[in-house]
Amino acid sequence: MPSYDLAVLGGGPGGYVAAIRAAQLGKKVCIVEKDRLGGVCLNWGCIPTKALLKNAEVYQLVQKANFYGINVDGISVDFKKNVDRSRTVSKQLSKGVEFLMKKNGITHIVGTGILDTETSLKVTNEDKKKNVFAKDIIIATGAKPKTFPKIQIDGNRIIGSKEAMGLNTIPKKIIIIGSGAIGCEFAYYFSTFGTEVQMIEMQERILPLEDEEISGELEKNFKSSGIKIFTGSKVQEIEKLKTKIKVKIKTKSDELSIDTDLVLLAIGVEGNIKNIGLEKVGVKTKNSAIEIDDYCRTNISNIYAIGDVSGAPWLAHKSSAQGHMVADIISGKTVHNIDYSNIPSCTYCQPQVASLGLTESKALELGHNIKVGRFAFRASGKAMAVGNTTGFVKLIFDDQYGELLGAHIIGDGATEMIAELNIAKSLETTWEDIAMTMHAHPTLSEAVMEAALDAFGSAIHQ
Repeated sequence: MPSYDLAVLGGGPGGYVAAIRAAQLGKKVCIVEKDRLGGVCLNWGCIPTKALLKNAEVYQLVQKANFYGINVDGISVDFKKNVDRSRTVSKQLSKGVEFLMKKNGITHIVGTGILDTETSLKVTNEDKKKNVFAKDIIIATGAKPKTFPKIQIDGNRIIGSKEAMGLNTIPKKIIIIGSGAIGCEFAYYFSTFGTEVQMIEMQERILPLEDEEISGELEKNFKSSGIKIFTGSKVQEIEKLKTKIKVKIKTKSDELSIDTDLVLLAIGVEGNIKNIGLEKVGVKTKNSAIEIDDYCRTNISNIYAIGDVSGAPWLAHKSSAQGHMVADIISGKTVHNIDYSNIPSCTYCQPQVASLGLTESKALELGHNIKVGRFAFRASGKAMAVGNTTGFVKLIFDDQYGELLGAHIIGDGATEMIAELNIAKSLETTWEDIAMTMHAHPTLSEAVMEAALDAFGSAIHQ
């Protein structure tokens, strides 16, 4: 039986980072993955969707080229090529992860892994089976799309995000059920290429986990681009007919039946906890996730769980951070707990949305006395120069000490700008530190400085 210091079950952004870090620290490591390395994120999620969204942004930019004094005639879309580019990017990166495994001396075992004992995995690849022994085991099996009990993804007319990014023709109509990050990104993507998009959200607003002002701004922009949104609404039935699909919904005031060509389910994900031997070994789960402590340990001391399989937030960067931390723990290094209050959340539609920390309503609910600063991009010289003044920066500070409690951005470049505030919060930066730090002019990031100034009544440019 092959023997390792660490066996990692799952080759996504949590699993492969853990494997590399442990190998760097001198551990003998294997990683078990049945599909391409990189997980859903690299192959069917984060990376290929961002490639598709960039395609949409370019198309949108070309459509308004006249605004910049550039005449472009005869614009057309090769939708298949649009999709093929995203697949090419994904495959290149997956090959890159394979190279990193070899570079770091990590054994990549292709197959489906199942916990056999507390220190061993049984791996099956087609008809071949092998047992793998490891002193420590990390479970990083990721998550899968949630479905309704009576509404399942068929991969054809009722699809998930994986099928949505592989369409070779532009659908005429699509109904998107759910308005979290995935739902909003695909709403923007399909709408930009001319699809009639309707969104159905059970909560009272789209992006319901974001600050209310941010959600409101995105909804206003989506509606102005022709996306129809039903909030506070529930799907009652989906009926597949010969040439169309009927979706029956109950809104706050009415019951409607809407015709469409495709339905995209985007109601969230749940951990891949089935058929991996958890019950046999006795690993505890709750609400479709493996239970872990602050150091990602399960109830069995040498078995860890990281990433989506361990629950929310379902973000690749959280998975990687957990993988890095666990590898350090296994290697005997002193580590600090992950600060789950300072994990950035990004939505890559246009306008982009990025946030971290507390929303305004949550800060008040927790009893904080707060100061809130805002700065609209319409007052930003750089935003005016590039021709995109949609959105704003909103910062929330503790009134007594000036500590940054939350940061929320909607607008062009938001997902890049949030990193500055991520570092600021990590260092317990105050409003004055942000406001008095010189920001290069002209840049969009000046809006962060201006929002900090505004929080304490010192805004210069608004």
